[in-house]
Amino acid sequence: MPVKRERTVRYDPRKHRDRTDGERVARLTDAEIEAAVASDPDAAPILTEAWFRQATWMPPLTKKGVFLRLDPDVVAWFKEGGAGYQTRMNAVLRAHMLAHRKLASRQKSARTKRAKA
Repeated sequence: MPVKRERTVRYDPRKHRDRTDGERVARLTDAEIEAAVASDPDAAPILTEAWFRQATWMPPLTKKGVFLRLDPDVVAWFKEGGAGYQTRMNAVLRAHMLAHRKLASRQKSARTKRAKA
């Protein structure tokens, strides 16, 4: 079964034309913007001063750089997939980690049930 590849499209202002009518947007009043937001069920609410007072800053999650020794054929196989091979390696390691977390959790639960019996 062929592996489905993810396709990442990066924004390039030289290739992508802006389709926003900037002049129309600049003419909108605050009341018109608020009315448009209120009428759109998918729009997030307008953020008020009260919202900003109760908000807390969450720093972005960053990846940790590590030195990792891997077999050359493993690295070559991932690189054959093109750009993003490190991201794919991370995804494989994450899937392995999550599977083993679930397994460990089930084993712990089974041990607890046996101990109570």
